[in-house]
Amino acid sequence: MATLKERYKKTIVPALMKELGYKNPMQAPKLIKLVINRGIGEATANPKALEIAAEELTAITGQKPLITRAKKAIAGFKVRAKTPIGCKVTLRGKRMYEFLDKLINLCLPKIRDFKGLSLDSFDGRGSYTFGIKEQLIFPEIIYEKVDKTRGMDITLCTSAKSANEARTLLSFLGMPFEKKIVKKEKVSG
Repeated sequence: MATLKERYKKTIVPALMKELGYKNPMQAPKLIKLVINRGIGEATANPKALEIAAEELTAITGQKPLITRAKKAIAGFKVRAKTPIGCKVTLRGKRMYEFLDKLINLCLPKIRDFKGLSLDSFDGRGSYTFGIKEQLIFPEIIYEKVDKTRGMDITLCTSAKSANEARTLLSFLGMPFEKKIVKKEKVSG
């Protein structure tokens, strides 16, 4: 079975060229990086929560996360400047394609009542972000060791110049987007 990266090069690029009307394969949009971010709100009161979140992110991605710190103090949230408040991992190359393949084929289908990812989460410059509510959908997470379910945000950065190009690329890669249902209005009279 071909990997997602091989499938991109052999079948998806020609399909993108045909769909978007490009003459050169280098014009076809591609995935640049994948960023997984976990904000741990309770990290100020419970530093152990940040440690656990970082360990889970390491297990899920196979890469050590970077600890993110608060940029400024926010008294309402009891956060001081430069306090550790989350962790993130940036995946590129082979690891990025392996993670995306696992996410599309194993993890997202495990979500209960999953109707597809929203089409409204494109930023207009080729990036797509969506959130996952719990880490239990990943096969690397052992249910018995989880003290609390915590979510994460996943951002897919592409070289696409518009949201439409990015949507087309991600659809060809196999992202399960929601199907929009068009309702017909009754004509009165």
